[in-house]
Amino acid sequence: MTGGRIWGTLFFVFMTFASFSTVTAVFENLIACAMDNLGWSRKKSVIINLLIVFFFSIPCVLGYNVLSGMHFIGARDVLDSEDFLVSNILLPGGALIYLLFCVTKYGWGFDKYVAEVNKGSGLKMPLWIKPYFQFILPILILVILIRGLM
Repeated sequence: MTGGRIWGTLFFVFMTFASFSTVTAVFENLIACAMDNLGWSRKKSVIINLLIVFFFSIPCVLGYNVLSGMHFIGARDVLDSEDFLVSNILLPGGALIYLLFCVTKYGWGFDKYVAEVNKGSGLKMPLWIKPYFQFILPILILVILIRGLM
């Protein structure tokens, strides 16, 4: 390919800029959450979140070199352990917490949830689906969570 090295270099430069924009967008959520919920200034929120993200990313960065001989959960290495925690505990657990928040009186409540979902044009969520959200879906998510732990 004519100019292949140039096009290849440009591809990875553009991918780098794309990753920076994605990281910035995700990091902004952490900053806004700390500012809103904890009343921190933007500077304090950025510094503390940066330190937390840096600290928790060290095992991932060192997983296949310095920490390659370490095993955490069972006989898993660092990256497999992180994958297990995220895929089998954090994702289904977070989904269950979010669902319970949306459908119980201790959270947002199903009526407010449906009112928010049905704003605007397009498909509307019917009210008859409430028992499915309150009883069947939590059981299904618990089954997924338990199966992931087995």
